[in-house]
Amino acid sequence: MLSGRRVLLIIGGGIAAFKSLELIRELRRHGAAVTPVLTKAGAEFVTPLSASALAAERVFQDLFDLTDEAEMGHIELSRSADVLAVVPATADLMAKAANGIAGDLASTLLLATDKRVLMAPAMNVRMWQHPATQRNLATLQADGVVFAGPVEGDMACGEYGPGRMLDVPEIVAAISGMLSSDTPAQSGRARPLEGRHALVTSGPTHEPIDPVRYIANRSSGAQGTAIAEALRDLGARVTFVTGPADMAPPPGVDVRRVQTAQEMSDAVDAALPADVAVFAAAVADWRVAEQAAQKMKKTEGQEGADLKLTQNPDILARVAGLAPEARPQLVVGFAAETEEVVAHGTAKRLRKGCDWILANDVSPASGVMGGAENQVHLITEDGVEDWPRLGKAEVARALADRIVTTLRGAR
Repeated sequence: MLSGRRVLLIIGGGIAAFKSLELIRELRRHGAAVTPVLTKAGAEFVTPLSASALAAERVFQDLFDLTDEAEMGHIELSRSADVLAVVPATADLMAKAANGIAGDLASTLLLATDKRVLMAPAMNVRMWQHPATQRNLATLQADGVVFAGPVEGDMACGEYGPGRMLDVPEIVAAISGMLSSDTPAQSGRARPLEGRHALVTSGPTHEPIDPVRYIANRSSGAQGTAIAEALRDLGARVTFVTGPADMAPPPGVDVRRVQTAQEMSDAVDAALPADVAVFAAAVADWRVAEQAAQKMKKTEGQEGADLKLTQNPDILARVAGLAPEARPQLVVGFAAETEEVVAHGTAKRLRKGCDWILANDVSPASGVMGGAENQVHLITEDGVEDWPRLGKAEVARALADRIVTTLRGAR
């Protein structure tokens, strides 16, 4: 998907800027042309010569280059690329873009472009978690900016937590995914969900018992990942809220990583409004009422331990019960059952108030939980459709096509 494409690469300041050189090399290896734009802060970590040598193109740094600006060079730069990538995206660059500030070349390009923008944030954990940065993040996501990362990890400042930039191969995959979703001719599929926002939850949740133990389930996240990919391929802007799944998030979607059910609930709230919400995550129904501050120790002669459990938030029911102006047009849930699948799924749809339920058998004999295939029963107010056993990608495409038909009819 990168062959013959042009990436305008804005290199922000920070120790992670050194990865931008590897990114240039990898993008070119995949056939893309790269035009580097180096911020003043980025030039403290990466030299124009090194970026230019790897890109085999001129590096742009100054907004007020008289020759280029006589020809409105910053406008041409911002619109001649297929995608703008900000790597690393610093708190400063995010703030400028979110608030429409155009005081240098990089921020001006972000304001003047009509192309899609990807940001790969990198900053100190406290900067990332600061309310101002989170407000800017929400604004940029609402504007359609796709975020790749950050992830948790060790940082140059010596701290650990979210704020570490994604590795280069993952950034390349995210850029490729964006371009893939922008090119229906290459995929052979139309883009009927263009302009629509889809929210997809996926994977398990981990509910801590103590610092080393947690309550979880066997969900791999494969079905939710496939659904996000299918909706992306049909043109939707996808927000993908995922627990700690085995599957890597799909490229070209806005990924929000969570651990617990409460974190997933908060992430869903932050992602709304949406046109369609598909709740494929296997959210734990219960959590420990009081998480132990230290690892729980068994004592000599102890035969068991009593854990007091409390209910987790019911994300599906809460979103399905929102007022019409705030509720997605289509709310889809899953019912993972081990017996009386259709009966339990039908009851769940009525109890939760959602539009559709995809009920599936996850008993050990089915091999569905964590497996490559799924067999679902689509339950709506009109009745039950029994789908054949299919690969999870095929289930996702069939569901996405049904979503297209329903949203078209709702216009």
